[in-house]
Amino acid sequence: MTKVLSILLLVIIANCQGPRQSKDSDQLAHSDGYGNHLVGESSPYLLQHAHNPVDWYPWGDEAMEKAKKENKLLVISVGYAACHWCHVMENESFADSSVAAIMNENYVSIKVDREERPDVDKIYMDASYLMTGRGGWPLNVIALPDGRPVFAGSYFPKKDWTKILNHIINQYEEDPERLQTIADQVTQGLQDIETVTLNTEAEDFTKEQLQQLHVRFMQDIDTIKGGRTGVQKFPTPSIWQYLMRYYFFDKDPQALDAVNKTLTAMAKGGIYDHLGGGFARYSTDPDWRVPHFEKMLYDNAQLLSLYARAYQLTKNPLYKTVVTETADFVKREMTSKQGAFYSSYDADSEGEEGKFYVWTEEEVRGILKEEADPFIAYYTIQKGGNWEHSKNILIPSKYPEKIISKSGLDPQRFKTSIENSRSKLFEARMERVPPKLDDKVLTSWNALMSVGYLDAYRVFGEKEYLDVALKNIQFLLEHSKSTDGGLNRNFKDNTSNINGFLDDYSHTIQALLGLYEATFDEKWLQEARSLTDYTIEHFQDPESGMFFYTSKDDPKLLARKMELSDNVIPGSNSSMANNLYLLGTYLYHQPYLDISRQMLLNVQSTLMEQPVFYSNWAMLMHQMTQPLYEVAIMGDNWESRLKEFDTYYLPNVIYLGGPSEGTLDLLENKLVAGRTTIYVCENKSCRLPVTKTNQALTQMDQQLLKGIVGN
Repeated sequence: MTKVLSILLLVIIANCQGPRQSKDSDQLAHSDGYGNHLVGESSPYLLQHAHNPVDWYPWGDEAMEKAKKENKLLVISVGYAACHWCHVMENESFADSSVAAIMNENYVSIKVDREERPDVDKIYMDASYLMTGRGGWPLNVIALPDGRPVFAGSYFPKKDWTKILNHIINQYEEDPERLQTIADQVTQGLQDIETVTLNTEAEDFTKEQLQQLHVRFMQDIDTIKGGRTGVQKFPTPSIWQYLMRYYFFDKDPQALDAVNKTLTAMAKGGIYDHLGGGFARYSTDPDWRVPHFEKMLYDNAQLLSLYARAYQLTKNPLYKTVVTETADFVKREMTSKQGAFYSSYDADSEGEEGKFYVWTEEEVRGILKEEADPFIAYYTIQKGGNWEHSKNILIPSKYPEKIISKSGLDPQRFKTSIENSRSKLFEARMERVPPKLDDKVLTSWNALMSVGYLDAYRVFGEKEYLDVALKNIQFLLEHSKSTDGGLNRNFKDNTSNINGFLDDYSHTIQALLGLYEATFDEKWLQEARSLTDYTIEHFQDPESGMFFYTSKDDPKLLARKMELSDNVIPGSNSSMANNLYLLGTYLYHQPYLDISRQMLLNVQSTLMEQPVFYSNWAMLMHQMTQPLYEVAIMGDNWESRLKEFDTYYLPNVIYLGGPSEGTLDLLENKLVAGRTTIYVCENKSCRLPVTKTNQALTQMDQQLLKGIVGN
């Protein structure tokens, strides 16, 4: 089908005619002071287009009804605030009165913030892949008045976009059957994508399968430069979380080497902000040198977790530095006074990509004066620039020892000099025009960042990290929770009005489970259980046991999709399956465990074929084939004992307990007056209680813990 649709689209583009002139183009092109139908929206991305001459509508019934009433095609344009090429196309086309005149006369135009409406984005992005084999943002779709797509693509220069608009209008007037054929085929394809059937051939997951999976997994890993193979490099944290877990269980040095190469390459590459902390969205080259400069909350949230856990495993001080600086960046620049986290920073400032972050050699020398030479050498700054337009991205040298030796400074003085210079350049950078901040609050991304802070707290013991996570979760439960017990997606300007999607629930449940493990306060488990039951009622497919991305209460789109694979963010189904497994274990609730196991069975064949795209599922499969230890810590000193456990990387251990027995079945009759005791349990069976952490560790599988427990 993809080949047929691609041929049809190529014919459309090849036959595009010249610009169609509107009879009333001067009247149809709005004046600069005009506000279109986006002026009342809260999304910063939509508001960026609120004064375009294009008469944009937000996604909703009003635009659809207008298109049907006037028998006009739809332009559905999807993007997000930090998207560089979205801004380019806006400036070239959507802010142009001649283009706007064509769109306003012949189309009903809809702008969509993909971060607020990932359900709409998913439908039309899938359509783009079906028709062209490619995707990306901005995503520009032309659809029939009922929303069925007939054309899709990404960025188009003004000349090409104008030709496309005119030609499809001609097609609609002269050969509408052809467009109907495309719409029928695409819609059928959308309904067939990512369908899951119930796997009734229940088999135990085996270690042999895990080994086969791992061999396939490593085929997609760049073992030389780190990251996945390919020209562009995305962090994709769940891949490296999986490899750390695999190393822990199987002691495969290649797995750990891939993790260390990747994390070191990212931390020492251009993708990392060496002055302000935090990561850009991805690297445009395979060497991690040139970033796409936008900073996304979800990336930094997961990387906070990844680097914290990697430090826990390796004790590499570089990883601790990354966690500290990234956490500081998020607190300083992406956190509201209420404790909510903002969504992203733009790649552009003053209309130029990366301008806020890059430097000329002259600028650096002018700021650092006599201290410039060591900094310039260390960060590979060149007179003609190490990037474009004589600009330099700060990229630490691969050979710092040689730089230190040539500087004539001892290592400590050199380090001090670099730190002083970084501070001076950071202060100078703060005087620049910053990239635009998308200050909307998204529930799922906020929950991911709370998980990041919780992981950092567990590893490093900084109470401030726990306080940040607590404040954020309390904010979400107060402002994003709906009256029926569900969640909303968004919060901006005291408005929270988009019904939550599956990832909003799955990541919030994950954060609540993490909050319980950090505090042993059972109210977080009960909150997690409440949201889990709500999710099962409103999102679960009764036939397969999987979860739809949208609630049964949401208006119907062209297809009701499931998010199965793991991408830059773990898929919401794999996240739910992991949550159900952990929550079912905590609560001894077999139905949760059964759902989790069935979900994994349903994707098992695809997981085995394409494991790198199912890395979060792979971690669940590991968990289900290895012992899971429930460590109960009972007594007044539970917190200090938990901190001792948290100095070790133990992915097959969950913790519960506190100063009282509470309501969990496993804790019943475990409290000993006047003593803090530790119980190592597996499958509801506990070993004899001990009082010291090291004693508890020795009760676990000796092969798994080899090298962890001291003599």
